Amino acid sequence: MAFREMNMIDVREVLRRWQAGQSARQIDKSKVADRKTVKRYIDVAVECGVERTDVLTDEIVAMIAQKVQERPAIEPSDEWKELERERKRIEGWLNQEEPLVLTRVHELLERDCGVKASYRTLVRFAHRELDWRERAPTVRVNDSAPGDEAQVDFGRMGYVRDSEGKRRWLWALIVTLTFSRYMFVWPTYVQTIVALCGALDAAWKFFGGVVRWIIPDNMAAAVMRAHPTEPQLNPSFAEYAQARGFFVDLARARHPKDKPRVENQVPYVRERWFAGETFSSELGEIRAHAEIWCHDVAGVRVHGTTRKVPRELYEREERARMLPPPEAPFDVPTWTKAKIHPDHHAQVSRGLYSLPTRYIGHELKVRVDSVSVRFYVGTEVVKTHARVPPGGRSTDENDYPSEKVSYAFRSVDRLKAQAKERGEQVGAYAERLLSGPLPWTKMRQAYGLLRLCDKFGAARVNSACASALAFDVVDVPRIERMLKAAHKLEEGAATTGKVTRLPQGRFARDSTSFATMAQPDVAKEKGDER
Repeated sequence: MAFREMNMIDVREVLRRWQAGQSARQIDKSKVADRKTVKRYIDVAVECGVERTDVLTDEIVAMIAQKVQERPAIEPSDEWKELERERKRIEGWLNQEEPLVLTRVHELLERDCGVKASYRTLVRFAHRELDWRERAPTVRVNDSAPGDEAQVDFGRMGYVRDSEGKRRWLWALIVTLTFSRYMFVWPTYVQTIVALCGALDAAWKFFGGVVRWIIPDNMAAAVMRAHPTEPQLNPSFAEYAQARGFFVDLARARHPKDKPRVENQVPYVRERWFAGETFSSELGEIRAHAEIWCHDVAGVRVHGTTRKVPRELYEREERARMLPPPEAPFDVPTWTKAKIHPDHHAQVSRGLYSLPTRYIGHELKVRVDSVSVRFYVGTEVVKTHARVPPGGRSTDENDYPSEKVSYAFRSVDRLKAQAKERGEQVGAYAERLLSGPLPWTKMRQAYGLLRLCDKFGAARVNSACASALAFDVVDVPRIERMLKAAHKLEEGAATTGKVTRLPQGRFARDSTSFATMAQPDVAKEKGDER
């Protein structure tokens, strides 16, 4: 059997069923997990002190899952390996035009191939590896107890015109209570998980309660992978079942007799409710019409099998035994996967969400609902963000290395604070540099100023900034040239042992030459000459 990873929802479902009083064998029959796996999770829960009345928080479920899943892989037995070597021969015997029974296959394997595997091992091998099932005898199944079970199925009704005038197929989700045969019909154009959860919520409101079990077929909205023995529920639908308090027992693929109570109602609804009617283009009006029909027509007829009126039987014996109906609509989540990119963000539902550096390059499971986005590694929640609209971004600065935060957030105030830490003049220079109407255009120069402090020392850069501010020169490349020139002189002095002065201009004159008024000493000298 291929390894099946038990995720957060699967583990919670096993523990929830155990708390409800189900045994490991009952949980195995519901195809949640095999009996041995269920027993391991229950044993660990008991060892950890989990009671049947405890609330199954994420922390408790994650702790139990980690303790169970941290174990070495089990090596296949010698008998299993022998059967694996004869896989093609066994498949040929079971899939030929007149397939052999498994007892005959066991005899031939032992006689012709020398395989010493037991018959029970062969049965498990055929079930798990070859998806083989023995033909079950036809047995009439008794109806469930009042309020225990409902059978669910989508049925195609026919063409209608939508609000835009387009001709579309109309489907109907039919929910039939197994005991009373009271039914609910919910018309829809699509069979998505949102439509399924909304239709079931409408059914619980119509009935005034929730059943303890539902039996749907392998509809794509509820099942991720249809399988005869190990079907996988859509995690969103599994969450819905947990929120509403019922259990899901999937019918087998292409086995309509697994849910006969609702299967027989599809043609009845099509012929007695849909056929011959002229519906408006508004889906809401079609649904209202279907609800009235369920209450006043289908609910008051004498059922052909029970010979009782479904609505009366429901009100008299079943309604009081139903679970309480939901008080608020269910926020249907979406489960997906997302890869963390080098910019620390993952794209989910066309929004960007940040994660810590250690997850860059990894693909994580993501749960998205209308208010939050959660990232999972195994059964552990590693990051939670508030949901942003498409094109939005949710970034946590703690996800970045400390030295990259200022670059990532392009914070002008943070950049000014870093400059003030290097010195008073550097801070004043950065304040002047970034004080314009478009400070983001000067951020590269501000980062360059900080790098000059690292390269030439904060003291020298402070001196250069003071000189530049005195002459109102706000240009970082100019300061860099000043520092490089001074550094070059220092290197020359260190090499020759002499201090080299900067060359004086050829036509340089004394400052008194530029005076516009006569100096006092000069005027006195001129008077003495007279």
